[in-house]
Amino acid sequence: MVIMGIDPGIALSGYGVIWSNGTKFEVIDFGVLKTESRLSIAERLKSIYDGYLNLIETYSPEAIAVEELFFNKNTKTAITVGQARGVALLAAASKSVKIYEYTPLEVKQAIVGYGRAEKFQVQEMVRVLLNLKEVPKPDDAADALAVALCHINMRKYKEVERC
Repeated sequence: MVIMGIDPGIALSGYGVIWSNGTKFEVIDFGVLKTESRLSIAERLKSIYDGYLNLIETYSPEAIAVEELFFNKNTKTAITVGQARGVALLAAASKSVKIYEYTPLEVKQAIVGYGRAEKFQVQEMVRVLLNLKEVPKPDDAADALAVALCHINMRKYKEVERC
């Protein structure tokens, strides 16, 4: 199964693509979709949308896991990140890919085993679980891989729960 994780953002929108058979993981690709600050919000959102459409067409994920927006004290930032998140959801829906959403707490719990884990702990566990030589950079890409791993772990848990 191919899973794409997304860590939405307006300047950098992270993505991570993982293949898993349930017990093994293999990183297919990870990185960020970067937009230029000189562009209008509409142009930046279009760029993110086009980028996600291209990634979906390239990797044909069976599911896309997106990190839910957590409350941000900076309203302007929260709105633009929410818009970028909406564009990611739209790209997935337009290609009829199943969408799953996870809170930052759920991602941390699934990866580290503790919902209040620090960012560096999550990134190190991503490195270990995916057998990588170093922590993926930039942070947005590592976070997207964590969201994809969260979905794989949650999916396994839900399958066991049904038995």
